[in-house]
Amino acid sequence: MTVESSEDLRPLAVGSEPPAPVFSVSPALSALSAATLAASLAACGGGGGASPSPAPEPPPPPPPVAPTEAQASRFLAQASMGASRAEIASVVSLGYAGWLDAQFSLPVTDSRWDWLVAQGYTAFTHKNDEAGFDACAWRKLLGAPDTLRQRIVLALSEIFVVAIDGLVGGGWRQFSAAAWTDLLEANAFGSHRAWLQHMSASVAMGNYLTFRASAKEDPVSGALPDENYARELMQLFTIGLVMLNQDGTPQLAGGATTPTYQLADITGLARVFTGWDFDLQGQNVGTGTSTPDFVRRPMIQVPSRYETGAKTFLGTTIPAGTDATTGLGLALDAIFAHPNVAPFFSRQLIQRLVTSNPSPAYVARVAAVFSDDGSGTRGNLEAVIRALLLDDEARNPADPSTFGKLREPILRLTGWARAFSVSSPSGLWAIGDTSDAAKGLAQSPLRSPSVFNFFRPGYVPPNTALDDDALEAPEFQIVNESSVVGCVNWLQRAVAGSIADLTPDYGALLPLADDAGALLAELNLVLAANQIGAATLAALATAVGSMASGSDTARRARINAALVLVLAAPEYIVQK
Repeated sequence: MTVESSEDLRPLAVGSEPPAPVFSVSPALSALSAATLAASLAACGGGGGASPSPAPEPPPPPPPVAPTEAQASRFLAQASMGASRAEIASVVSLGYAGWLDAQFSLPVTDSRWDWLVAQGYTAFTHKNDEAGFDACAWRKLLGAPDTLRQRIVLALSEIFVVAIDGLVGGGWRQFSAAAWTDLLEANAFGSHRAWLQHMSASVAMGNYLTFRASAKEDPVSGALPDENYARELMQLFTIGLVMLNQDGTPQLAGGATTPTYQLADITGLARVFTGWDFDLQGQNVGTGTSTPDFVRRPMIQVPSRYETGAKTFLGTTIPAGTDATTGLGLALDAIFAHPNVAPFFSRQLIQRLVTSNPSPAYVARVAAVFSDDGSGTRGNLEAVIRALLLDDEARNPADPSTFGKLREPILRLTGWARAFSVSSPSGLWAIGDTSDAAKGLAQSPLRSPSVFNFFRPGYVPPNTALDDDALEAPEFQIVNESSVVGCVNWLQRAVAGSIADLTPDYGALLPLADDAGALLAELNLVLAANQIGAATLAALATAVGSMASGSDTARRARINAALVLVLAAPEYIVQK
């Protein structure tokens, strides 16, 4: 269970007590196991001084078995923003590893920043609003071809949290949030250490966690350096609160955990983050912050505000007189080298993509790749993602009863949108902020209520079967009576084409619509990887089959109803 820091008492936005979740879904797909190959090496001898015959080469391993369509759909639930017939066919054709290779090689498409510029949001009238950000965020999540990268961007945005409403200072919140998300996208498959550097120089993070314009201690006024980022960098972003084994379990000494840091570590590290502020050098004389460009440039130093004295934290001391840039690099090197970073990050990324309760062995395997990608490189995110998604526990869970995760609302929407090639004919993607639990999805990109994300990684729903079994279920933290109904109602409107100008393509479903069983079988495969059980499908088929048929109008009504029923089914909501 995650323990909250006593130094940060900001409240979390937690809904009313959630209902007991339903995990009674179909058993996981059976494992595909290759036979063990044994080669017997015969010892050959001979007389007369003849050389022994070479040992025969062992036979090659059998070729990999192509995934089934259902297995491909399940893989895409973990590795993408949503399955489609085309993506399922690609996974079946290329295999899991081949599909990942293809996705890793895709270029980054046009940025959120450039879209905002093209839409005219650089007009000064937008300096103090957020207009345009929701559209540029949804546009990528729902339609960008690099679906794996977009899934990782979403995951990283919920680990390294910045929220648009907290980007105060300088204005241009939509551009600051877009620059932050573009930065996540640019580093999604890169170096974790490089990411820490980019994050720590970002205007968005500097504003959100309030260390921009932090100054050295003032002995006259008693003012101290801002400690917010120093604390959260350790607690939430890199090492956590307690020392961990490499499998993610807490280290115990006499039955007690060992804290990773003390107050002195926070105050020492906070001195590193003094003197950083906006880079306005690129502005025309007198313009200041009147255009948004400064929020995309890394912060620079104001030497008069920087603490030049020694800085000690986590057993590391940066000597007095070290310049600010060198000091920042040394501080991040020390944090990056901490043994907690690999298991702490690896477990959270597994939770965001695959399962809420990974086994310690699964965490250890992924953490080992984080520590060394096989070529001596630490923190290679592409290697970590590959290992995480191809791990046997992800592909063939040993205990389906405890495996899986609640599909967060954003992914429920994108799963539908990706399956049916949703477009915005106007190009405006005017979906808006969907955070309202009663009228929206209870979640919207970069609109977390706090730095603790929409849900904490160690959240256990109280007074539930999960609580009885001490199982974590982070996404249940935003589940309540309002959000359950609100999400289904919002998705119902989306499915029917009543959200902005979102336009799905149901052409492939129309020929199936008169046959309720065939229609639901197709939706079960594409949306739920064939995990909706026979009893649920029979009930849904009875409901859809009772509707009128035989005309295109009736067929569209059947499609809409079937989609809403599948999107509301427990076996879809719980990603297994």
